[in-house]
Amino acid sequence: MRKLLPMLSLAAATFSFSTFAAIGNHPVVLVHGLQPGQLASQPNADGVRADGEAYWEEFWLARADERIDWPSQERIAGKISSDYIWPKLKQLSQNNTCANGCIFVTHSTGDLVTRYILDNQENWLLNEGLQPLNIISTFDFAGAGGGSELADLAVNVAEGGGVLNATLRLALSLWMGEIPNSENTGVLNDLKISNARQIAPFPDARVPRVRFVGDDSEYFGVTSPFLPGHDDGVVSAHSSCGASTAGDFNSCSRSVAFDGKVANQSRGVSSFMPQHYPMLMGDGYGHGELIGNSHQGKVTAADSAISLGNGQTVSVNTSDSWSWWNWATFRYVDGSQNATMSELVSDLL
Repeated sequence: MRKLLPMLSLAAATFSFSTFAAIGNHPVVLVHGLQPGQLASQPNADGVRADGEAYWEEFWLARADERIDWPSQERIAGKISSDYIWPKLKQLSQNNTCANGCIFVTHSTGDLVTRYILDNQENWLLNEGLQPLNIISTFDFAGAGGGSELADLAVNVAEGGGVLNATLRLALSLWMGEIPNSENTGVLNDLKISNARQIAPFPDARVPRVRFVGDDSEYFGVTSPFLPGHDDGVVSAHSSCGASTAGDFNSCSRSVAFDGKVANQSRGVSSFMPQHYPMLMGDGYGHGELIGNSHQGKVTAADSAISLGNGQTVSVNTSDSWSWWNWATFRYVDGSQNATMSELVSDLL
């Protein structure tokens, strides 16, 4: 998620693995994803802050300047915006935090929350006589901006409209910890496919949204049968890649697979939401592992170079190698045999 606007100067510094072109130093603002336990616990503001801090502590907490914490028991256009997003945006503006350009690092539903922010923050702040935030890019891990089929199922079950068989019960329990009820579905309603794709689908702010995507499940594959195409255990590739439509996709690229195999991907995403640019894909990374500190295998590039809306380019160094065992060429990001997905991305900051 990374490196962008006109006022952004691209530095020549590189990661120790010489993987990325650096994008300079810009404040990092974290926006976390769904926290299922909050649907039942319904924490107060202090609890929301504590949960937000814990969410990122494995890797990103020490590398960020600010966070926008929000409660999963509420709705994006409701109290999430009025009671949590707005006060933080006001604070960031008054402190001139983003004067030189901020980068928002998001995970999961944080992708959707941030899209709402991008569509509204300028008007909100101007109406208060404040300077809008200069958000130069977002770095979106496991983005749920396209919704999750699991949310549709969870809400349907909570409202009594679905058949809760043993397999679905296990899938929802592994993902959420417990089966939701009609009293505590909160942001799950915004995560339903049709609802998610109607929330600020074409934000006025032309902010490049760079995507980092996984293709492994942390739930023993139990949730995957409920998600079309390839998935990370919580969201399908159509969402995490930033596809313009929901569908059965097997890669964020038409020319390279999640595992790095260089070959035509007939079900690869070819049409994306505005300003969405998938960059890195890792077939060993599950939904939460993308922002963690555990190495889950080599990473490939959906595109080795991405031209952003401001005319600048982000590039990643990759190497191709022939596999006699698979009788195919595989492409991997240099250094990814040792560095985690988050370590590779943090170098951009």
